[in-house]
Amino acid sequence: MEFFLEYAGFLAKTVTVVVAIVVVLAAIAAARSRGRRGSGQLQVNKLNDFYKHLRQRLESAVLDKAQLKASQKAEAKQAKAAKKAGEQRPRVFVLDFEGDIRASATESLRHEISALLSMATPKDEVVLRLESGGGMVHSYGLASSQLVRIRQAGVPLTVCIDKVAASGGYMMACIGARIVSAPFAILGSIGVVAQLPNVHRLLRKHDIDVEVLTAGEYKRTLTVFGENTEKGREKFQEDLETTHELFKNFVARYRPQLDIDEIATGEVWLGTAALEKQLVDELKTSDEYLAERAVEADLFHLHFAEKKTLQERVGIAASVAVERFLVNGLSRLNLQRFW
Repeated sequence: MEFFLEYAGFLAKTVTVVVAIVVVLAAIAAARSRGRRGSGQLQVNKLNDFYKHLRQRLESAVLDKAQLKASQKAEAKQAKAAKKAGEQRPRVFVLDFEGDIRASATESLRHEISALLSMATPKDEVVLRLESGGGMVHSYGLASSQLVRIRQAGVPLTVCIDKVAASGGYMMACIGARIVSAPFAILGSIGVVAQLPNVHRLLRKHDIDVEVLTAGEYKRTLTVFGENTEKGREKFQEDLETTHELFKNFVARYRPQLDIDEIATGEVWLGTAALEKQLVDELKTSDEYLAERAVEADLFHLHFAEKKTLQERVGIAASVAVERFLVNGLSRLNLQRFW
């Protein structure tokens, strides 16, 4: 037994040191990233070329020489005729957002939107391929505000969801003038959640006191170590209800066709059921939608990539690892509110 106690003590110390090192590396990386903001690069790829190369590769393998030559000749003739006629094809700007709990992809999204708004017109279209199960209220609030810029500029915004756009993810999706969802994508979860453990009774059992000093009646409503009061619980619940009401009003503003009280229960629906609830407008994968648009429009994929050193990449990876540990292993001890 003594051996196991010593080993447990050693393991606890080791974990503490490792976590401390990781936190320091993450802090250094974050500080360096803040100092290097604006050092990234906007990458632009024409998706029509991608689809064209896929088709040409398949044709070269399937068609015989005569058929392949005829296809290439017809394509060249069509392109020449369009150029001669001065045909101006619509433009579609394609963005990606893969959301984590902090909506960290917002940093790239804001630059991508700034770039496209410098030349996009109401005749163009923005397509956002969105994947997110939600996260922190303030983080997804900022991400949503970036998409509002597109709506305010009068540029049509289409949001495509292949897997999930729930909670804060749906808060972003609802800004789209049109929402396209895969049949089995997960949508909804219009609610707010916060949870934490409280070890006050355990500490009191071992005669350990925790002093929580505040200035302001509601500076601290619920704590992990201190004694929580009914008044504090009521205040925190009130804050959650207020946040939920703001969430509902936001969604209702951009999706007025919804019965907001019916769908703002925190429930989720698959794409087919979401269509019936009018949470989405059409059932289709993003691949299908973009392939159809590529026939008549020029598609440009935008991605803003920040230049990061090896030290920064290690720090960011460490930060993500710590975040996952805190969220999954410690049940969100930070007491943030989550969409």
